[in-house]
Amino acid sequence: MIFYLDPQHFIDTSAPIDLSLALNASPDNPRAWYVDAPRMEPVRANGFIGSVAEGGAVNFRDVFFNPHGHGTHTESYGHISEVIYPVSAALKHFFYKATLISVTPRVLENGDHVVFADQLESLLRSESTEAIIIRTLPNPSAKLSMNYSGTNPCHFDVGVVDLLDQLEVKHFLVDTPSVDREEDGGELVFHHAFWKVPEAPVADRTISELIFVPNDVPDGAYILELQVAHFVNDAAPSRPLLYAVNKKKD
Repeated sequence: MIFYLDPQHFIDTSAPIDLSLALNASPDNPRAWYVDAPRMEPVRANGFIGSVAEGGAVNFRDVFFNPHGHGTHTESYGHISEVIYPVSAALKHFFYKATLISVTPRVLENGDHVVFADQLESLLRSESTEAIIIRTLPNPSAKLSMNYSGTNPCHFDVGVVDLLDQLEVKHFLVDTPSVDREEDGGELVFHHAFWKVPEAPVADRTISELIFVPNDVPDGAYILELQVAHFVNDAAPSRPLLYAVNKKKD
């Protein structure tokens, strides 16, 4: 379906670019924070078997997973507040102007891989954007099945938040397990600065983590559709979709 953004520009909603990592009951499912692999198990009770392969009438599985630790997810400020603010409440609509950029983290003396504001600023236009999507480099296919636990993966310097504020960014999407350092003593400085918690929580801002941007998707301007499962929880599995902005031919 063709949807016109203005008389000259349109998106083709039949050609989305999927940035999500699927939840799969496999040891190869990407994960972080020392969680075990997700499990999907047939219900077995009172003679009922929730597996067609085992003779049941239907497949009826319990699913065991952690939104933060298993694949692509979106978070609200409830992630770091005393009161759980559901991520579903943070989204009033689901299509946003977005900018995709690729950046190579700097390697510090302590071995940390960190993205800084000046790196992003040099790649972004000065105009405001509703969503920024980060592809860290290198971008190997190993990200599709990575177990990040104990690896001290790439994270973001808190100075990036000032840049996001200036550009009026509401949604920040990254291909790392967290915007903060894996081991930081529970400070989560980026999370707190981004959501202004506890001083003045920003209810309509989200962070999406563990996305994956294919290498053949060029940097630039897109329309983002942010699909989020309707969980009453601070985080939920999500499926960010990008749509290329096309120009109408004269």
